[in-house]
Amino acid sequence: MIGSLIGSAIGLIGTGVGLAQASKAAKKAKENIEDQQRANQNWYDRLYNEDATQRADAQRLLTLTQENFKKRNKAAQGAAAVAGGTEESVAAEKAANAQALADATSRIAAAGEARKDAIEEQYMATQNDLNNQLNQTEQQKAQAIAQATGALGSAAMNAGTGVDEFQGGSPLPNQKPLIVR
Repeated sequence: MIGSLIGSAIGLIGTGVGLAQASKAAKKAKENIEDQQRANQNWYDRLYNEDATQRADAQRLLTLTQENFKKRNKAAQGAAAVAGGTEESVAAEKAANAQALADATSRIAAAGEARKDAIEEQYMATQNDLNNQLNQTEQQKAQAIAQATGALGSAAMNAGTGVDEFQGGSPLPNQKPLIVR
């Protein structure tokens, strides 16, 4: 009977320690997931709000295109001067080059919109995954608490039964019966 009391007490202590450790692990897991959510949000904010025409690759493309068109405009002016071309032909060449530059800028902007869609899709998928992980962590924490609460109740009941048996049961060998007043 004393053994059952000791066993129940150890069970209570063990369950309490286990509950504390499970709670600590769940809290750490939740913090890690929340950190990942913040990092994902920062990534999304940074990339989604980026101007596609200001990216380094787009700027390089636009700069090379402009330089190429400047060379073509100079060549058209030189050819017009040598061959006796009209100013209208030079102006038409310049207009065609300006239109080509505007088209390139439009294509960059359209590609930027497609890129934003892909970023948003990836962001949402990552957020959904992290939210599912967070929900699992909370469910595991709730299950651990329920199991620990049940174990605490069972250990307490066993301790109570052991006390009842000890008080009302037969005396231990070489012991006088316990008289409760």
